[in-house]
Amino acid sequence: MDLSEILPLKPIKGAVKQSLKYLQIVASIREVGIVEPLIVTSPPSKSEGYLLLDGHLRLEALKDLGTTVAKCLVATDDDTYTYNKRINRLSAVQDHKMIVLAMERGVSAERLARAFHLSPQTIQHRFRLLNGICDEVVEQLADTPTPAKVFSILRQMKPLRQIETAELMVGNKNFSVMFANAMLVATPPAQLADEFRARGEEDGASAESIARMERELAALQMQSGAVQDSYGPDVLQLSVIQRYLTTLLSNAAIVRWLAQHQPEYLSEFQEIVDRTELQSGRNGEPTLDGAAA
Repeated sequence: MDLSEILPLKPIKGAVKQSLKYLQIVASIREVGIVEPLIVTSPPSKSEGYLLLDGHLRLEALKDLGTTVAKCLVATDDDTYTYNKRINRLSAVQDHKMIVLAMERGVSAERLARAFHLSPQTIQHRFRLLNGICDEVVEQLADTPTPAKVFSILRQMKPLRQIETAELMVGNKNFSVMFANAMLVATPPAQLADEFRARGEEDGASAESIARMERELAALQMQSGAVQDSYGPDVLQLSVIQRYLTTLLSNAAIVRWLAQHQPEYLSEFQEIVDRTELQSGRNGEPTLDGAAA
């Protein structure tokens, strides 16, 4: 499809083009081409062009790269516009396995770095992400939003302590670096990995370490308390708003009308639906992690 026939439903702000996510999309398309096709809906008449339902950043990246045509999926009236919004993003473990598989098949770290808009050193670090991590921990954290830095912290512990820490993270649904650091500070020297044991024995249970752990745990308790205070009303409001707007925006005819007559409302509705979908936890429980994909 000719890109000039595609009409985006929301503008791309200048600051977005400076973000790491956008630069990675540009680098990926330049290196390996488009992976997820653009999603458009059939226009009422050919003169009006096609309305872009999903892939605004990809469309802008294609234009910046000088591309004039691209493969698209055309939605029907029965289709929903939020195709890729329901795709689970790669966890750190899945990202590591993908890089390992690519490098085992002969793809160089330099080419992967160009595709992901990262340095070769970062690719090598992700390749070695699970070195020193026991299999049980990898299995527990494989499908969780655990940051890559957490594995560097777990690596400093012996396997049994790694498993204990991973179980606490899963049980508390807290996969933050802060939580992992607090567990590391509370780890006795005897449960540290050999290469880190000497440092742990030197530090011991120093007043500084204890104070640091107390500060981090206090910060976690404050965060938990804030969530508990507003959890009930927030869940109710988010559920009602999400269901209503999802119903509206699942109708392509309504999306077309909003795009033509009230585009600013459509943009706001999309942001609300995207945010509430991303706030759904892995067990169906809403969370306050409102980062947009």
